[in-house]
Amino acid sequence: MEKRAHYGLIRSLVGKKIFMALTGLFLCLFLVAHLSGNLQLLIPGYKGRLQFNNYAVFMTTFPLVKMVSYVLYVSIVIHVLDALVLTWRNRKARKVDYAVKSGYGSSLASRNMGVLGTLILVFLVVHLANFWYVYKFGQTPYMTTPEGHYITAKGEVLPDAELRDGHLFAGGLDKGPAMKDLYEVVRQAFSEFWIVALYVLSMVPLGFHLVHGFQSGFQTLGLRSGRWAGLLQKTSLAFGIIIPALFAVIPLLLFFLPEKFN
Repeated sequence: MEKRAHYGLIRSLVGKKIFMALTGLFLCLFLVAHLSGNLQLLIPGYKGRLQFNNYAVFMTTFPLVKMVSYVLYVSIVIHVLDALVLTWRNRKARKVDYAVKSGYGSSLASRNMGVLGTLILVFLVVHLANFWYVYKFGQTPYMTTPEGHYITAKGEVLPDAELRDGHLFAGGLDKGPAMKDLYEVVRQAFSEFWIVALYVLSMVPLGFHLVHGFQSGFQTLGLRSGRWAGLLQKTSLAFGIIIPALFAVIPLLLFFLPEKFN
């Protein structure tokens, strides 16, 4: 009986809203972590290139991070599926649509979360294709020092190493995988105006989505009391502006000031 009750909750509208709130807030936390890593792209010169590429290696090889990444993928899927189900149920429940929708009591973002989410999903697919897929499966260049020496994925500089099938060989010994130069992939991508424009414009729906979704998540979980409602609303607004703005700054600076970061 208890199992049936839990199953009913999961299938219920309330249950789906709770799952959506939890996954949404987890994705907000991920955005902060992802932004902190991406800001390393703005460290000038070789130091910034090496630091960002070390960060890329850590994010794709450290076991705990890899586990979190799987949770992230699942969270995105659950978040999208719950959004689709909630939208479908809400429309189905509204047997008679209003001739005039005043929008009273709701914001522009809350009335268009489905559209905003769809735009963000399209951007996410493009983003993964441009960077994640290229890094994992594409023709990614390999990191070298200013003197032209290869570097292992662990950060060891090998002056006389030979690169073969992504591994470095020195003295006849396999020294392990070479460090991929994701920094160069990003720099090349953000030298294209249309990619920069796409990334910057995509931050607009992300911002609106975050402003509403951040506070809505806390409200769904019962954490938006009257005492803290005002602070939460201001925090949501700040979060929805600052995070997308900083994401947008990165491609803009790399495009307009490339000499500062080469």
